[in-house]
Amino acid sequence: MTNYSKLPAILVLEDGTVYHGKAAGKIGTTTGEICFNTGTTGYQEIFTDPSYFGQIMVTTNAHIGNYGIDEDDTESNKIQIAGLVCKNYNINYSRKMADESIQSYFEEGNLVGISDIDTRSLVRHIRDKGAMNAIISSENLDVDALKAKLSTVPSMDGLELSSHVTTTEPYFYGNEDAAVRVAVLDLGIKKNILRNFDAREVYAKVFPAKTTFAEMEEWSPSGYFISNGPGDPAAMDYAIQTVKEILAADQPMFGICLGHQILALANDIRTQKMHNGHRGINHPVKNIIANRCEITSQNHGFGVVAEDIKRSDKVEITHVNLNDQSIEGIRIKGKNAFSVQYHPESSPGPHDSRYLFDDFIQLIKK
Repeated sequence: MTNYSKLPAILVLEDGTVYHGKAAGKIGTTTGEICFNTGTTGYQEIFTDPSYFGQIMVTTNAHIGNYGIDEDDTESNKIQIAGLVCKNYNINYSRKMADESIQSYFEEGNLVGISDIDTRSLVRHIRDKGAMNAIISSENLDVDALKAKLSTVPSMDGLELSSHVTTTEPYFYGNEDAAVRVAVLDLGIKKNILRNFDAREVYAKVFPAKTTFAEMEEWSPSGYFISNGPGDPAAMDYAIQTVKEILAADQPMFGICLGHQILALANDIRTQKMHNGHRGINHPVKNIIANRCEITSQNHGFGVVAEDIKRSDKVEITHVNLNDQSIEGIRIKGKNAFSVQYHPESSPGPHDSRYLFDDFIQLIKK
């Protein structure tokens, strides 16, 4: 492991704003859409969440790396973020169960980052201006050259990214003797979702993102799950078509995050890019049906258009974000299908939203 803590690095935003800091992780250059997460813990889960593919992550918590890296805390088989921006980058760690330091982990995963940034100032800037592309470099400090390279980076709006993070081959998870079998369409699934299914005696078969309904149906599943993932849902015609066919067959279906957006699109509800999105473990959501509040974990830069749902005779709202009134959950009238925008497999509440997995299992058994 090399200590790069004294080497300079630079962060340039699409609007020309420049931040100077110190190198973190691998020496190099990286680009992506810059966004921020307000969680006070869980940095490793953030790094490995496929929904963050193509994004440079700003962590608002002051200390990153202080409890090291533990393989059991990963949500996928590799680092998914495009880069990291943080204030205090802690190579030394205190947790005994950790396997390695954040620096060695980033070097192995080829992740470029920058530390010693005034992240409070940066996050306030992004909150005001909105999500935008950015570039980090610890090998080239020429601002003009970095701006030129950044100008070639495509916007997240219109990008199809699930095909970059999905499994390449189907695989199984859980006990094959379980009574309930769920076909999982992997658009960028997190491991803890599968753990939650297994804990409820569900045998899951995880399929690549572009698998057709007919191919999944050959396995004779009891129900279908549409996972979270990265990118613009409106660019995913293949997934929208698959969900339409599941609905036409009237099969039980549950969607999370990107899966929620795909379910909406399959019912003629538009999606839109949000100014900043929701990323953190402290978002209050009201369950309208149960008349109760949940503290939720969220990670999304796109949302469904509320006006479309209110005009729809197919879809009804089940959950609403109490911060901005955005739509957090829907169910399809006359169908066994529902979805939420947040992550019930995470533990912010700590388990406020786990009931959604139980609801899905009960829907299947009914």
